[in-house]
This record gives sequence, C-alpha cells and structure tokens, in this order.
Amino acid sequence: MTLPLTPDELLTTTRAVRRRLDLTRPVPLELVRECLEVALQAPSGSNAQTWHWLVVTDPGQRAALGEVYRAQFARYAGSRGFAGRLFADRPERAQVQQRVGDSAAWLGEHLGEVPVLVVPCVATGGPLPAGNQAGLWGSLLPAVWSYMLAARARGLGTAWTSLHLGAEAEVAGILGLPDGVHQGALVPTAFYTGETFQPAPREPLDTVLHLDRW
Repeated sequence: MTLPLTPDELLTTTRAVRRRLDLTRPVPLELVRECLEVALQAPSGSNAQTWHWLVVTDPGQRAALGEVYRAQFARYAGSRGFAGRLFADRPERAQVQQRVGDSAAWLGEHLGEVPVLVVPCVATGGPLPAGNQAGLWGSLLPAVWSYMLAARARGLGTAWTSLHLGAEAEVAGILGLPDGVHQGALVPTAFYTGETFQPAPREPLDTVLHLDRW
C-alpha cells in the first residue's frame, strides 16, 4: 500500500529524515525489497545494471557501521563545511542550517540503531577509472534516489549520506565487499515519527538558472 501522493508531492516532500527516524519499529524486509524493485527500474548506462545493494539489518553489523559513522561524523562536525556552520552571515538561512546540523549530529550518534541500513554499490571489477566518473555514478545514483522515493511512498523515511566513505576500506571489510565493488552512499531507512513532510525552502530558481550561456 502506498500513500496517496501526486508525483509532485512525492518529489517535493521526500526529505532527509534523521531525528524523526523511528528506532523502535522494525521494518519488514519485504517492504525494503519492494523499494529496491522500484529502484532497479532506474536508468543505467548501456543498460549494464552494475549496481549491487547491501541491506544491513543484523544488530552487530549495524552497530559496527554506526561506530565508523560516528568517527567520520566527528571529523565532519569539526570541519569548515559542516552544515551547521554554513551561511552564518545570512540570518534567514543560518537558522535552517543550524537545524540541519543538529539533525545530522543526532544521526551521527544513532545511525547504528536505525533498523535498516542500505549500502548501494557499483561493480567495476577493479579500481575506479581515472578521469570523468559521471557516467559511472550516473548509473547508480538515480537508482538510489528512486529507492528513497519508493520508501517515502510507503511511509518510510530515509536520508542520503556518504560520510562513511572517509573510511570506505574499513566499511568494505565490515560488509565483506570484494575488490572492484565500490560504495556510493549509505541510506538509513526506518518508519518515521510525526505526520508528514513539507517542501523545503530553497533559493529562488532565477538565482541558479542560466539560459544558453552562464
């Protein structure tokens, strides 16, 4: 059963859910499978479909990933690029950024408790190619977004994060990834608390739109 959302409602209310993830309510694996079936309909360069999906539900595995994520978040929180520090000179945005930073910090402490962690990967059979990798990741990341949209339609909350990639080799060891399989994201997945979500404030389109030339 999916929520009665129009396409525009689905696209504009699929938010990064962190603090509102329900850590106490189990997520049926069949529901995750439904979302992944939708994700597999995403475009893939040359129709190669080189994606793989690790769905982590084991408490020990989740805890191990949570410890890695906690350490990586601590490094991120101390950096100049931390979400909570951005746009400090713009009061209308600083407050929003502070909320984002607070929710990111919450996830940094609790990621290992989220019922389902999804790690999408791309298989290259070897090291990542040099040069432009847009085509490679463009064959995985649209499918990740499709997974998150499908989850939203089924009453699940998700968040896109890649902080764990600062310790990618360590995470690969935890997950038993073979050489030539590369992680693209980490998507915590759970039912959410509260009622629903609203579109987020964004910069006006005309501040980022360019016609014909920059």
